[in-house]
Parts: sequence; structure tokens; C-alpha cells
Amino acid sequence: METHGQGLHARVLASLGPAITAGEYPPGTVLRTDELERRFDVSRTVIREAVRVLESMYLVASRRRVGVTVRPTEEWNVFDPQVIRWRLAGADRPRQLRSLTVLRSAVEPVAAGLAATLATPEQCARLTEHALGMVATSRGQQLDAYLVHDVAFHRTVLNASGNEMFARLGDVVAEVLAGRTEHHVMFPDPDPAAVSLHVRVAEAIRERDAARAESLTREIATGAMAELDVLAP
Repeated sequence: METHGQGLHARVLASLGPAITAGEYPPGTVLRTDELERRFDVSRTVIREAVRVLESMYLVASRRRVGVTVRPTEEWNVFDPQVIRWRLAGADRPRQLRSLTVLRSAVEPVAAGLAATLATPEQCARLTEHALGMVATSRGQQLDAYLVHDVAFHRTVLNASGNEMFARLGDVVAEVLAGRTEHHVMFPDPDPAAVSLHVRVAEAIRERDAARAESLTREIATGAMAELDVLAP
């Protein structure tokens, strides 16, 4: 029964979340619980569960005798992976991808520089393993397999920085990379130069060359932004 309930509130969320983030319900819009019950043909409990999740993302505020009010965009938890996923699925995708890529270009080069000082031998090995995995899956339109290594590589850099704030951005970066693949904002085969840069970043970190690790990672970010100019103008 619990699984059924979870399935129902997931269905409500899958409809309401993207609608709110796409602006179908502008900030200030009041969603009445009884109307939502009728629209989705579910119980008040299910609606409350869905609203609680939306509240945790700061997309809505729930007040007694008022209803559920959509909050201003600047109050949303834009770092929530689910919010990122919903926004990337909407019409605002090019702007959202740009915003996230700018964030990455601000954080990841610094994280790579720190990783060159702090990475453990295991983390260095993992970086090399996933960089070579990217090389191995970068031909023959294997974007799903490539994505696995790409996400793992960038997560490892952020974790190896030794900065817990950077490490927590691993989920954000994973959503950006997954969103680019899912919504075809990638070439069928990744840019060979970008793939090679990942191998060189792994080498720089292993060789404890912070300046080179940072500079090469900045090149990756610049390339990602240039790709967006072509694929998501």
C-alpha cells in the first residue's frame, strides 16, 4: 500500500514540479488542495506528501486557509538535483545549461588545483581509470557509457579537492552532464580534444601539478560553453 501511495505522489510531483519550474504556475499562484485532489484523482494525504516535497525545494509555501502558493524563482533551491532535472526538461533549457556551466567553470578548475595537492593514490587511480574509460567510449556513439565515466571523473575531482562544499556539488554536475546527454545537447561522439583534456587533468593531478590541473580544467569548461553556443544557442 505504501508503495502505491509513493507511486501516486510521485505521479503528482512529476506533473506539478515541471509545470512550476517551467512557469506554467507563475510565482504567487495559489494551488488549492481540493482542486489538486480532483485533478489528480488522489487523496488529500497524497497531495500533502507531494506538497511537502515541493516545500522542501522551496518551490511552494503552504499556509492554512490560503492554500499552496508558488514562491518567487529566486527563493527556489536551484541546487536541488530534481529541480535541475525539471528545469532542464523545460523550454528554459539553454539558459539553465549556460548558468550551470558557468557555475562549473567557477568551481571545477579550483577543485582540480586543490586535488593536485590533496588527492589520495586511490583517487588518482580512479581519475585515470575514468579518463581512459571516456577515451574508450568516445567513439561509436556510446554516449550513455561515456556519461558514466564522465560523471565519475568530475565527482572524483570535486571529492579529491578536500572541500566539502565542492564535493556536495557532485550531484549538480552529474545532473548537468546527464541532462546534456538526455536532451541531445552533445555531439554523437564527444569532442576528441575535450576527451584528451580529461586524460591530461588526471595526469596533472597525479603529478601534483596544481597550476596545470587548474588550467586544463578551465579549458574543459571553456570548451563546454563553446559547445552550448553551437548546440543550445
